[in-house]
Formats: sequence, C-alpha cells, structure tokens
Amino acid sequence: MTNNTEPKKSTSKNEWMETASKSKTNGRKFTSLSGKELDICYTPEDIKETNYYNEIGYPGEYPYTRGIHHNMYRGKIWTMRQFAGFGTPEDTNQRFKYLLEHGQTGLSTAFDLPTLMGYDSDDAESEGEVGICGVAISSLQDMEILFDGIPLDKVSTSMTINSPAIMIYAFYLAVAEKQGVPFSKLRGTLQNDILKEYIAQKEYIYPPEQSMRIITDMIEYTAKEVPQFNPVSVSGYHIREAGSTAAQELAFTLADGFTYMEHCIARGMNVDSFAPRISYFFNSHLDFFEEIAKFRAARRIFAKRMRNKYGAKDPKSWTLRFHTQTAGCSLTAQQPENNIVRTAIEALAGVLGGTQSLHTNSMDETLALPSDKAVKIALRTQQIIAYEHEVTNVADPLGGSYYVEKLTDDIEAEAEKYFDLIDSQGGVIACIENGFFQREIADASYRYQKELDNKEKIVVGVNDFVEEDEKIDIPILQISKEVEASQVKRLTELKASRNNEDVKNALKALNKAAVDGTNLMPVVLDCARKYVTLGEMCAELKEVFGVYEEQAVF
Repeated sequence: MTNNTEPKKSTSKNEWMETASKSKTNGRKFTSLSGKELDICYTPEDIKETNYYNEIGYPGEYPYTRGIHHNMYRGKIWTMRQFAGFGTPEDTNQRFKYLLEHGQTGLSTAFDLPTLMGYDSDDAESEGEVGICGVAISSLQDMEILFDGIPLDKVSTSMTINSPAIMIYAFYLAVAEKQGVPFSKLRGTLQNDILKEYIAQKEYIYPPEQSMRIITDMIEYTAKEVPQFNPVSVSGYHIREAGSTAAQELAFTLADGFTYMEHCIARGMNVDSFAPRISYFFNSHLDFFEEIAKFRAARRIFAKRMRNKYGAKDPKSWTLRFHTQTAGCSLTAQQPENNIVRTAIEALAGVLGGTQSLHTNSMDETLALPSDKAVKIALRTQQIIAYEHEVTNVADPLGGSYYVEKLTDDIEAEAEKYFDLIDSQGGVIACIENGFFQREIADASYRYQKELDNKEKIVVGVNDFVEEDEKIDIPILQISKEVEASQVKRLTELKASRNNEDVKNALKALNKAAVDGTNLMPVVLDCARKYVTLGEMCAELKEVFGVYEEQAVF
C-alpha cells in the first residue's frame, strides 16, 4: 500500500523555527558558557557567507582553521604533559621520573609562590610558602637536583614562570652545560608571559615597559642561541581562570602575543626569525563546542594577522602552535571524583580543537597538589582519548558542522571587535594601566556567578545534586614543614661555600647591563654559573627597574 501523504518539510530555517519555538522546554537557560544566546539548531543558512576555501580550507593549509598539520594526529600524537612540582627539588625530581616511567612525553614544571614572586626560600617573605604550591628553586644548585638523571636533550621541558623567568631559564641552560648538552638540542617552553600577569594572575615584579625589555632580550637571545626552545608561551589560561569569556580569552591572549611581536620587530628583528618559536597556551573549559570553535578561530585569526599585518613570509610564522590545559576553575572540592569526568570532556575538546600539547588536571587539585594516584588517572585520561576512542583518525572531525562553523565565525568576529577596542585605547600596555582588561573580565565573571546563584547554570554537587554531610575519601598530598627547613639550610650552605667575590662582581655586571641596555640574557646566565641566587638577581633589577603597583579598578 502506497502512502501518498507528503511529509511536511520546512523550506527555510525561519519557517522551521516558527514551529520549533512552540515546543516545550525544560526551563533552562540556553546560552553558551560565555553567555551567548544559542539557536535550537544550525543550518547551511547560518554559514552561507562563509567561503570554504578562504575561511575554513584544509588541515595544514592557510588559514589553518582545521589544524596546522595535514595529517594532524596520524603523524604525531599531542605531547602529554602533567603539571609537576612540589616540595624540594628532590621531591619533584622523583615525580618527574615517575611520570616519564608511566608514559608522559614532556615535563611541565610548577614553581612555588616565593619562586614565582622572585624571592629565595630563606627570604622573610617566603615563610610558610616554601614548596607548598610548587617546587622551590632558588639557585643553580636547586636546578641541578631537579633535573638529576634526566637528560635534557631527550625531554621537552615546560616551565610555568613569568617575572623571574630569565633567572629560571639561565639556571636551566647552565644545567644543560653541566650535562654537556648543546643549547641547540634543548626543547621546551617558558611561560614568560608577563602581560597576562598584569591582566589576570598578578604575579608581576617590574613595571610593564621594563618587563617587556627583559622578555625581548630573551626572545632575541633564544632565536640565536637556543633555536628549538620557545622563549614565551602566551597564556590565555589564567585570563580564563580569572573569569573571562572564551572570546575575551582568545582576544586578550592574541593581543598580548602580537605585542611581544611588535616589540621584537621594533628591536630590529625579522619577524620570521622569532615568530615560529612563540607558542600559546589556552584553557579548555566546560562548554565543549565553544572551546573547539575558540581553538579553530584562534588559528584563523593568527594566520591572517601574521601574514597580512606583520608581513611574515615563512608559513611556520603563520601557524599557531598551542598547549591546552583543562580548566582548573571548573574543578570542585565537592564530590571531587566528578572532576575526572569534567577533565576528560575538556581534554577531548582540546584534542578535537587541534592542540599540540595537553595537560589534564587531577581530580584533587582544588584540595591540594595532586597525589600520585590522581595524577596517574589524569595521564591515563589522555592516553585513553589518544588510543581507545579513535578520535585521532581524522583531522578536524567536527569541521563542516553548521554549529561549530557558526561558533567559529562568531568568536572570530567578537575577538576582532576587541582588537579594535584595544587599539583605540593605545594598545595592550595602555589597557593594562587604565584597567580595561580587568573591568571586562570582572563583568564576565559577575554575570556567570549570578547564573550559578540563580541556578540558570548547574554545577553538579555545588548548586544542585548536593550531598549533605559529604566526606572526602581520596588521598591528599601533604607538604611537610621540613621542606622549608631543608631548603633554607641548603641555601645557607651554598651562600657560605660559593665564591662571594664572584657573586658581587656578577651582580655589578647585571646592574650595569640593566642600566645601559645591554641584552640581559648572557649576563644573567653568567650570574647563574656563579651560583648567584634568583632572589639576589631579582633584587638587583628592582634597584634599576623599580616595582610595579597596580591601580585599583572599580
């Protein structure tokens, strides 16, 4: 029997929306994590203005929307990193070896708060914080212990350090010298992104212009002497952790990166001599599709700007290489095992977005530094994504999705509006000083918090599905008070045994270079070789550069 009844088919999205909008909903707020209203579904009409070859294209081809390599993960799986750093250099050295033994392919180093702020472990400002949130590193001696038995020509090392990055870098190079490893064989990344410190994380020391001088010196030196090392990883991660939207994270991060480029170009450097070695670092947050679109938009914006605005001729300068970390601010102290699921989905978004390197947070990181068990689960999460779920078989598998392509276009357009706003106020440093970035992030953070308070957005175990009288039953890593005593003792002995006349002369040379404009990198490296401490070098530069004080923003 033939059914001659014609099925009803809408002839346009608007026609379909008229019917669909009458359907019942569950009352939730249907917006992205960044607060953008979302349609019920997306169709070819939403991307009819998008030219495939000009705006999307093929993986490995300009504008790299679909990835920077033709075969993506068929050629090489992303580098798997786990943040490691706690207690003494000996403690972290053991964790490094543990992670390498369990399949990690790159090291990622966290430093304690005194180190991040440029203080030695024996400084009064360091009391109670030594080794607590990362490893304590005050001298070349500490760095020698940190990488004892780890050949630096065999591993890629990432170091999350900003204001005192030049000192930590010098310690690392000096260890390589002692191991007999040529600088040309060193691979790794310094975060060294001071601009985002003024915007979000607030671990700055010197004023912006002086900090930019230091970083430009480091980029110039690295381009000549350490060609495989990334002297800056421009970090949107902390901007997102401070409460920004996806588009703000993208725009502010790329604006920071372009500012570093402009300072190097003003120094007289050819853009193609350094641009391929500046990498980026993004957050992978809870909104799965928005994050994937953000990564795709980032590559497209970067390629266009590098080619058209900065005149880069080397295709390597057009390709945005980035590391991804799952969102720390999405982790909850309540029901911490839920964090394993959150992290897995965020990590998958990073992979489908085409990241080159990935860190997965551990379930216990809202409570303490990760335990061995938690960090192994986080690493296994990456390995399961890489080897069990077949998501690495195809480059950019979500490319062509009407929803993902529309999100990509929208995030790009919003980022471009931010670039115009930043330029109209005099650039990134002017926007730091007038509080523009801080106000934008504060407004976004306030909006999201109101959504949580009103239960328009749900966080399982926090504002819904709450367990009364919950007991946390996972191992927690405790940092002994003996760590601080051990570090102070070692530092005291070092200062007594080194050649302090050499130290005095090295610090004088550092002061002179800071005043006369000489590239600081060789001078700091000489200080490191003579066992001048991080705190001593930072204090010497404070005498010349001063200390930055942020203006309050309301």
